[in-house]
Amino acid sequence: MSIIVLDRDGVINQPNGNHVTCAAEWAPIPGSIEAMARLSQAGHQLVIATNQSGLASGLFDLDDLEAIHAMLREQVEDAGGEVAGIFYCPHSDEDNCRCRKPKTGLLDAIEAEFDVSLHDCFFVGDRAKDLYCAVAKGCKPVLVQTGCGQQTLAELMQNPDASLAETRVMQNLAEFADFILS
Repeated sequence: MSIIVLDRDGVINQPNGNHVTCAAEWAPIPGSIEAMARLSQAGHQLVIATNQSGLASGLFDLDDLEAIHAMLREQVEDAGGEVAGIFYCPHSDEDNCRCRKPKTGLLDAIEAEFDVSLHDCFFVGDRAKDLYCAVAKGCKPVLVQTGCGQQTLAELMQNPDASLAETRVMQNLAEFADFILS
């Protein structure tokens, strides 16, 4: 079984300004839950790697975050899939931690938890920091144009970076699932 790493906000769910602070604010991007279920049913392990600096700034607490993740898992399960794991960085940029993307600490934790290498696994994100994290770990970066993806794509087209030259660009998570499953 291969692991697929997914960012959360902007890939799976609609971003709500800078932070989704409670389960009532969490809304999936159309087609994302079904895409996750299809990937899971095909034997892929879906693991979420998400920066959640709202914890550090006090915008929400761990109970709120766990409620959001429980809702996400429940919706994927109701669609016939499974989320193998959710890994999050609770720090702010100022904390200079090793788990905040674009650093690879979350991916290191995923490798340790699942006893695998993420080298050549797909990493789907909507921000440059997701793509840089993927490349730094040897993953295959995928940019979706949901969330901040269109803005990220425009910035990358304006300022190309050779390290991101192999990034695949997809409309959304559903198109990514179609690509993987075809």
